[in-house]
Amino acid sequence: QQQVVQSGGGLVQPGGSLRLSCAASGFSLENRAVEWFRQVPGKEREWVACFRRRDNRLFYANFAEGRFIMSSDISRNTAYLQMSELNSADTATYYCAAARSSWCSDVEYWGQGSQVTVAP
Repeated sequence: QQQVVQSGGGLVQPGGSLRLSCAASGFSLENRAVEWFRQVPGKEREWVACFRRRDNRLFYANFAEGRFIMSSDISRNTAYLQMSELNSADTATYYCAAARSSWCSDVEYWGQGSQVTVAP
């Protein structure tokens, strides 16, 4: 069974850091792009970042640039999103997604979501 299981969300104080994990099973991330999105209730899902496997390039939304870092460990079939300097605007449910190809494009598998709450 192909699935993506996320972990690592939680409550963090403003200015703090958090790392989200995204473990794939039943398929390999080796030839797939990995993306992160986030969503706040009542708002549309927002793109956060993508690791384009095609050429190993990273892309970030403006709000994530300089604060968030994507990485992956192919040996563990896992991707990560390291978030720092968090603020209340970062409070959301974060979703990991594995693309159908090595391009940042169509998502084939979604993680279940990780709640990130930034509050004093």
